[in-house]
Amino acid sequence: MKLYHHTIQFLRSRLSRMQFIMVIATITGLASGLVAVLLKTLVHHLQLWIKEMPVSDFAFLLFPVVGLLITVAIINIFFGGQIEKGIAMVLKAIARRSSFIPLNHTYLHVITSSLTVGLGGSVGLEAPIVATGSAIGSNVSRISDLNYQERTLLIACGAAAGIAAVFNAPIAGVIFAVEVLLAETVVSYFIPLIISSVVGALCSKIILAEASLFNFVLKQSFDYKNVPFYILLGIFAGFTSLYYARIFKGTEKKVHGWNMKSYSKAAVGGMLLLAIYFVFPPLFGEGYGSVKLVANGTFKSFSDNTRFFSLLGENWGIIAFTAFIVLIKPVAAGITIGAGGNGGNFAPSLFAGSYLGFFFSKILNSISWIQIPAGNFSLVGMAGVLSGVMYCPLTAIFLIAEITNGYELFIPLMIVSSISFFIVKSYEPYSMETKKLAMEGQIFTQKKEKNILTSIRLDDMLQDNYESIGLDKKLKQLVEVIKRSEKNIYAVADNKGKFAGIIELNDIKQKLFHPDEFDKISVKALMKRPAAILLQQHDMHTVMEKFDVTQSWYLPVLDNEGKFKGFISKTKLFNKYREILAEQGDLYDEG
Repeated sequence: MKLYHHTIQFLRSRLSRMQFIMVIATITGLASGLVAVLLKTLVHHLQLWIKEMPVSDFAFLLFPVVGLLITVAIINIFFGGQIEKGIAMVLKAIARRSSFIPLNHTYLHVITSSLTVGLGGSVGLEAPIVATGSAIGSNVSRISDLNYQERTLLIACGAAAGIAAVFNAPIAGVIFAVEVLLAETVVSYFIPLIISSVVGALCSKIILAEASLFNFVLKQSFDYKNVPFYILLGIFAGFTSLYYARIFKGTEKKVHGWNMKSYSKAAVGGMLLLAIYFVFPPLFGEGYGSVKLVANGTFKSFSDNTRFFSLLGENWGIIAFTAFIVLIKPVAAGITIGAGGNGGNFAPSLFAGSYLGFFFSKILNSISWIQIPAGNFSLVGMAGVLSGVMYCPLTAIFLIAEITNGYELFIPLMIVSSISFFIVKSYEPYSMETKKLAMEGQIFTQKKEKNILTSIRLDDMLQDNYESIGLDKKLKQLVEVIKRSEKNIYAVADNKGKFAGIIELNDIKQKLFHPDEFDKISVKALMKRPAAILLQQHDMHTVMEKFDVTQSWYLPVLDNEGKFKGFISKTKLFNKYREILAEQGDLYDEG
């Protein structure tokens, strides 16, 4: 570590600020890319091991139970029984923790998500990879003595490298970081993001086997005559995204709320997954293998363990099967996360989208004389549902464009993703993963003023060096307090130590010139109620609203027991606001 610090100091003395950030971005991209490759490789080999095991046809269905139990055991034993997961954790760290992410996040998601997904959990690796890459960026910037703005950028660089490595899609990695993690983006951010993303993609390209990569070859080029059907698919994708988000959150909440021990919950959740996988085998694990079949137009048969779908005939059996897959996927993902697993909804939304596009094209081809390409519609459906579930239309467009090795489908991708996103945003302003935190003011939104207030903590603004006086005291004792204080406002407490009111120096100035009345006038008679009261748990949005309504310059802050903790000064708050605003400059501006 000493060697690293000496190297960092040497580089700082020789390089400009922007050049130094480039070096740190490269280190972050390399570390995040390697970790993403490691995670992808672990899961790939775990699933190969399961396939090659000499077990009966259905014995493999027990592995999700094992995966959930081991994941829960690791979390209980090593991480205190609970961990913050996914993209929401990263966004909260940026907004509320000055972009500091604990060191254990650089490895805990790798361990837990590889077991959850590798052993059959119906979720994806992308959210854990984003969390891990972001943690790497945060910790590299911490030991490199970077400021808040630079730490936030390095978090985005780590996430971009992780996404780029998983999909071998560097542009999608950059767009994801800008679209999802960075509420405000300076133009100069793009260069470090591009460097990190390219380094992450190179890690994937050099190390990962072709079988592990998620890519496709288009079988049919874009036909403008199919535009009306792509518009219709965009509408379907939008409402499917809404369905996915609400069913997933409802299932996760219900399973998580079961009144049982964590191990029992994991076991029951695993058994539910076993039942689902028995009927719908493609839902096992990430499901990218079956997505490739669907998107390449080679999905022509499936394991019908119930014999139900076979009764409908080959064509309609596949149509019904794919429809149920779309409907059940959020349930399986919700059970996996609710029962204690670690994973995200990036891959499940791609999965649901591919099957939606396939279902849409198959049913149209079956009931009309028009024939549309099932593979192309599956790929575009992936972008539509990803856009609607994760609120990242640009990421969805560029991701599918990159994994198809070209921009042949760019027009339908734009049509479907934008329509889906528009529909979802019309019903829900925030994504399912961030809605609660956004409503509580715990994460940044697209409103700059609110973002600055979100980044300010009330405890940091609290001035606790104010004198207080008892309610039963006289003006004589108050004068003694005034003599030793430089303040012009004082708190009054009752005989139980609880806050009763305030006294302002301006209000009692005339009485200070009549010392003969010092023993006659009580503090209670001088006290007044403040224009408003703040509690320690209030966020800065509430604080600012109360300042605006009351037009006060000082407001008292109380704890949960009603005891006085200090005052908040509007002047100090405005100064902090201006300070943060001044820090949000261009990286090319030497500070």
